[in-house]
Amino acid sequence: MSEADSGHKTGGEGVTIPTPTAAYAPELSIVIPLLDESQSLEELAERIRVACAEFTFEVLFVDDGSRDSSWETIRAIHAADPRFGGIRFRRNQGKSAALSKGFEATRGRFVVTMDADLQDDPAEVPAMVARLRAGADLVSGWKQKRNDPLSKTVPSRFFNGVTRWISGIGLHDFNCGLKAYKSEVVKSVRLYGELHRYIPLLAKWEGFERIEEQVVVHHPRTFGKTKFGLERYLRGFLDLLSVLFLTRFSARPMHFFGALGSLAFFGGFVISLWLSVEKLVFGRPIGDRPLLLLGVLLILVGSQMFTTGLLGQLIVRPSMEDTSSIATTARIVPDRPRS
Repeated sequence: MSEADSGHKTGGEGVTIPTPTAAYAPELSIVIPLLDESQSLEELAERIRVACAEFTFEVLFVDDGSRDSSWETIRAIHAADPRFGGIRFRRNQGKSAALSKGFEATRGRFVVTMDADLQDDPAEVPAMVARLRAGADLVSGWKQKRNDPLSKTVPSRFFNGVTRWISGIGLHDFNCGLKAYKSEVVKSVRLYGELHRYIPLLAKWEGFERIEEQVVVHHPRTFGKTKFGLERYLRGFLDLLSVLFLTRFSARPMHFFGALGSLAFFGGFVISLWLSVEKLVFGRPIGDRPLLLLGVLLILVGSQMFTTGLLGQLIVRPSMEDTSSIATTARIVPDRPRS
């Protein structure tokens, strides 16, 4: 049976997307990115059916270029229960791309993300949704007791500590795949690279302030093997710096580059001034002094960074003057006074 025969259409990015039923408006959407997890999908689907029986829900499996039979399993699950659908990537694009594509397709009032390896427990979902109903914008899971080797837990704790300190968001487990959001949160954030780790920070930047945390059960992996290595922490840290720059200085690059440039220029100026005093007052030779090269270098670097900030400010100015992209939550239109 072809994809078209099964009620699917093929997207322009090599994905296959379930054609939605317009009349179906679920309360809850569950997005599950996956890569080569065919052995766990049937059991995960059954756990979701049991745990989320109180909701009208939809599940979107996002197959991130699996080479096993994951897509065939997703099709079989959909045939047995139409509430389960899928999106298939032609090749591996990464978790951020998978989540972003899934977020685009969600129709629920609330959105939950979880991993497909059975380490996240769908039984946690009702409590997380209850927090959203109570007013939270985002609820992040915290795997307080992890069933992972030290090679994963120690770097993870260090990474989370650094992220918590730099971002100012008091979460203990930024990388937990089990999270719950109000729909407007996932429709507002833009993901690429490894930015899925920093959805709470991106959400806060978009004005969603109520970010909460819930301790969740972390089960040992039953099937397959982890897809992540230690290099993900280096990529994640570099992306953290990118996020911090985008959230704090994207509208005012002069503040960032200007501050660093001024600091470098001032340091170079002080060094050059001191060497000038030594030369003119004390008569000491400075031509072979490494400090002379350092002082000149700092002055040049500082000047270049200051110029970069100025150019950046000129580039972003038109977009900052356009207010059409600013999100608003409500509007009251003034009218003529009542007679």
